[in-house]
Amino acid sequence: MQRRELIKLFALVPYAGSVSIIPFTAAAAPASAPQNAEKRFLFKELGVRTFINAAGTFTAMTGSLMHDYVLDAIQSAASEFCMLDELQDKVGEKIAALVHSEAAVVTSGAFSGMTLGLAGILTGMDQKKVEQLPHLDGTGMKSEVIIQKAHDIVYNHALKNTGCKIIYVETVAEVEQAINEKTALLHFLNIEADKGKIKHEEWVALGKKHNIPTSIDIAADVPPVSNLWKFNDMGFSFVVISGGKAIRGPQSAGLLMGKKEIIAAARLHMPPRGFNIGRGFKVNKEEILGMYVALDKYIKDDHDKEWKAWEAATAVIDNAAKTVSGVTTSITVPELGNVTPTLQIAWDAGKVKLSGKDLQEKLRSGAPSIEIGGAKESSITVTVWMLKPGQEKIVAGRIKEELMKAVG
Repeated sequence: MQRRELIKLFALVPYAGSVSIIPFTAAAAPASAPQNAEKRFLFKELGVRTFINAAGTFTAMTGSLMHDYVLDAIQSAASEFCMLDELQDKVGEKIAALVHSEAAVVTSGAFSGMTLGLAGILTGMDQKKVEQLPHLDGTGMKSEVIIQKAHDIVYNHALKNTGCKIIYVETVAEVEQAINEKTALLHFLNIEADKGKIKHEEWVALGKKHNIPTSIDIAADVPPVSNLWKFNDMGFSFVVISGGKAIRGPQSAGLLMGKKEIIAAARLHMPPRGFNIGRGFKVNKEEILGMYVALDKYIKDDHDKEWKAWEAATAVIDNAAKTVSGVTTSITVPELGNVTPTLQIAWDAGKVKLSGKDLQEKLRSGAPSIEIGGAKESSITVTVWMLKPGQEKIVAGRIKEELMKAVG
């Protein structure tokens, strides 16, 4: 079957199910890897710096590290062919059950999930409309998304990718005034929930009152694990989350979960179809299975035990830093995102002749290199949840060493 014919087929069939199109032949089987192939250390070979991550799950720092069971799933998936839609069907059913949603699909991150979810709302299952995005003029499609001003962040551009305009509000009265026949979605940002005047439940209630879908971005807002289903249970029409943070799935994967009709329509905007704005949001079979395995295992993990391990590792660094004259420490837990023990190490600038930025750079340029969560004039921030076992001792030793050198 020619590529052109395949494209036509995928345009007509949203989900391939168990349809078999490309026959497998012995000639197509992948060659076995050489038995005695020399292991390559590519970061070293390329001259790319690696480091101990005492900062957290930042995209610029490549998110998080996948567990062995995720890597095993990816390796296993890489050795066989399957139909992409059938895999998304089956994995989506499993994930939906885990997160209490009607449906779910693995996406190429939370950002793409926002674009796809809104696109599905705009077009429904109408392929002609799918092909028209992001050009909304004259199509009859809705074109506005309402967001609280306090929830205005750069990642909301994911919603603009559909061609929609964002309308910013502050109060319930302003929401009521802003809603019109063009309103497609009421979008909420969990990480800034404490800054907006309208809280989660009231936002969902407004959507239901006016029969307008509601969405929420919880990209990096796990832990706690309950956030994986909390907002589905609350009634949001769709929820997006990153897969490469605490869940420790593939860094380029994420989840779109929510109402069945929205997820079904969103998938018309996803590969393998190519007549849509989401063609570039390709997620491969390895990532889909890796994401599923990571999520399943994360939900089943003993999170109380995990928390105690974080507290113990934090205490190692905390105790080491406090032995330096002029140094004080505090441990806090953010309420909405990156909900893990966060250690701030501060010092009397009159006793420790070192700025936070200088200490950050000394840790970064040392051997091994260490990245921290942030630096201010006379303080730094450290988290331990992305450390490998035993690395807390290395971080503690290096921080103490540099602070001791700077004591005047």
